[in-house]
Parts: sequence; structure tokens; C-alpha cells
Amino acid sequence: MNFHFIYSMKHLEQTMRWYGPNDAVPLSYIRQAGATGIVTALHHIDIGHIWPKEEIIKRKEIIERAGLSWSVVESVNVHESIKVADTDRDRYIDWYRTTIKNLAECGIKTICYNFMPVLDWSRTDLVYKMPDGSKALRFERIALIAFDLYILKRENAEKDYSDIDIERAKAHYDQLSDQQRKLLQANVTMGLPGSAQGWQLEEVRERVATYNDIDATQLKKNLKYFLANVVDIAEEYDVRLTIHPDDPPFPLLGLPRIVSTEDDARELVEAVPSPSNGLCLCTGSYGVRPDNDLPGMANRLAKYIHFIHLRNVKRDEDGNFFEDDHLAGDTDMYAVMKALAEEQQHRESSIPVRPDHGHAMLDDLEKITNPGYTAIGRLRGLAELRGLEHAILRSMH
Repeated sequence: MNFHFIYSMKHLEQTMRWYGPNDAVPLSYIRQAGATGIVTALHHIDIGHIWPKEEIIKRKEIIERAGLSWSVVESVNVHESIKVADTDRDRYIDWYRTTIKNLAECGIKTICYNFMPVLDWSRTDLVYKMPDGSKALRFERIALIAFDLYILKRENAEKDYSDIDIERAKAHYDQLSDQQRKLLQANVTMGLPGSAQGWQLEEVRERVATYNDIDATQLKKNLKYFLANVVDIAEEYDVRLTIHPDDPPFPLLGLPRIVSTEDDARELVEAVPSPSNGLCLCTGSYGVRPDNDLPGMANRLAKYIHFIHLRNVKRDEDGNFFEDDHLAGDTDMYAVMKALAEEQQHRESSIPVRPDHGHAMLDDLEKITNPGYTAIGRLRGLAELRGLEHAILRSMH
């Protein structure tokens, strides 16, 4: 067997997300896990404001001193003014353009972003106990409805739910203790950008209310306007913009979702055709919907994919899901990886991939980390995915 062949094949670039110098998982651990690239962002800069070159360079130097490279920015958050198309949106778009230019001139040319209203992601349980004793992230639909109706108390929220859903949510809420209600609130609002500052419920209600007159059609128009006004600067500097899908991929809290299906993704890349307008394939987000064929999407959308999140979820008929082991769950990870490995052979540069989330396990059960971003759980996920890619490349010989 010519084992040299395996290593002469083009591999995906193995990366991990890092939340900066205050992350409980140091860069040295990420390097030991086998990753070569870092996915990070300047979280200390206010959303929508320009990222100065000196701050970008400072972060890049920290990463490179650890023997790693800054491969992807996740995320340059899109300001809410752009999403709702208010009078300030062009100013924020101009600032976004400057950030793209600054990042590119510092050598960082893959930018992940999302266009989710208010919440970047949503889970109702951050410590869901798995059968093996590890802990995962979980979304329970009725718990989210209970939060919406009885904690957030969003105006006219009951119109979005059936009588049965409302009855079940009320029963769920009533059996929660005061402490459990506070925990549910904390879990849901954890998905707010800048959640560390501690959002008050009134602030969340106000933010959600800004979308009262914005449906999915209007939000798509706002996204296309944004892209049409930044794609030229991205092209000029050879930057790849990659949009992350909705997480979870369906409306919640009355907010529209517009990047939830294969049709959504295709509509977006075709609306603003450009090599700089691409996709982040997140198997965990898209995989929550049973109508999303992940292996098919990886094949059919391959040329648009410039960044990859590999994560697996196990869903049920009631709309609940939890984050399973990377090679378990409802997504055929072998078929997805095979499509991606095949696409990689046609690329000059490696597509960055990261193990998205991971269970809290072993020593990490006693540590405080960003939800889903423990060291050991992601190490396990990356090792499994690395082995899967290796086996697929060998089978291609």
C-alpha cells in the first residue's frame, strides 16, 4: 500500500474556534488537538464598528506565536441596523467594508457572518446529560414557547402557537421553580450577541419588536442589499464571505428565518453571483430540519462552500433536538465528508473545517467554558472527523 498517496491528497484545513485571550481553552490545547488553523473574532469591539488594523495584527501575532494561523474570522457581526434597514444602515455597511479591507490587508480572507435577527443561536438546555455522563446542548420547543409566553411575555406571542402548544407550554412553565425559570431565561438569551453584558428582558422585547413589520421576504431583501454593497470590496481583496445558516433553522420568538434550507442558500448565492459570496455549511444547523438533505447539499452546493462546521444533531417529531456525537445523530457524516473531500481535490487552497461544538466530558465537566466549546469534546470530534477524512481519501486511491 502506498501510504504516501494519502498525504499527497488535498486535505481540508483542520481548525478550531477560539474566543481570544480570555478563552478557558488556550491555543496550546488547540494545537495539541491537531488543528493548524484558528477561527476567532475581535469580540471586544462593539458590533458594527470598524476593526482597526492594529487590533487585527495584535490578535494575529498571538495566534502565530502559538504556532497556528488565523484562518477564518467568525464572526464579523452584521449590525441590526443593516438587518432592519433603518436610516443608519449605509453607515454601518461602509464600516463593514472597511473591516473587510483591513482584515484582507492583514492576510485574513475568509469571513463568516450570519443574518439572524436578534439571536445568533438558541438552546434551552446547556447541560443536557447524555447516557455516557457527558453533557450536550439541547433545544426543547415547548420550553422555548414557555419562555416566549410567560418569561419574555412578547406582545401577541400567543398568535404564533396552537392551543395545544400554549397549554403544554403553560404546564411546562408552571412546574418550573423560580431558579429553573431564571436558568431558562439565561440559556435562551445566551444566544444574544454580546450576551456577556447581561441583557434585561425589556431590552430583549424591544429588540424583538423591531422586527414586527419585517417578514422573511423583507429580511431577504435587506440581506441582498447588504451583500450587493459589500461584495465588490470582497472581490477586490479576494475575500470569501460565508454566511452561516439559521440556528435553529426555523422561526422563533416571532422572528423570521431566511437561511434555513437548500433553497434559501441557493437563492442567496444566485441573487448576488460572485466568487466572494459563499456559504458556511453547518451540518448541525441545517441538520435540525428533516427536509434538509445534508449529503446532497454538500454535493450540489459544493462550489459555494468556503467554510465548514461539522456537527451532528438528533431530532424528534416534536421539534426538539440535542447535539449528538459527531459521527452519530441524524446526519450521514460519512456521506457529507465524502462530498467535501471530493470537492477539496478540485481546490487550490484548503477549505477550513472545524468540529462544531463538543460535549463537556472528563475534566471539562468541572470547568466553565463557552457552551459547546470545551477542549476535550472538540478534540474527540476533530479526531473522529480527521480519521473519517483519512479513510475516505484512502478509499479514493
